[in-house]
Amino acid sequence: MPMSRIAHIALVVRDYDEAIAFYVGKLGFTLVADEYQAEQDKRWVLVSPPGAPEAATTILLARASKPEQEAFIGNQAGGRVFLFLATDDFDRDYAAFTVAGVEWVRPPAEQPYGKVAVFADLYGNFWDLVEFK
Repeated sequence: MPMSRIAHIALVVRDYDEAIAFYVGKLGFTLVADEYQAEQDKRWVLVSPPGAPEAATTILLARASKPEQEAFIGNQAGGRVFLFLATDDFDRDYAAFTVAGVEWVRPPAEQPYGKVAVFADLYGNFWDLVEFK
């Protein structure tokens, strides 16, 4: 079978439940899986944007399990935008995120590729909300 897609992207988090509260509660993501794995004493927690196809890439909320991992919570991309959330209606989603209390790092701007604003997740990782042209 040829490689065809990226299945999951791991996002290091401090706590599963607070991460779920942010991604599902504030951003409106879908909780795809939340399964306890007893042999490793961890949870397999997957989220995806609402309406994403079943085969879409999901985010694995991976709780830091040692100090080396904890150091990267909120800074997985060294201060750069880490993830890009595409939307078909920028103004709708910008307004909804603002009402939900999302922290905007850069205000909306028109760019050659579309309309974009940067927000920080609950740990400080930067995301682009972007409506591509």
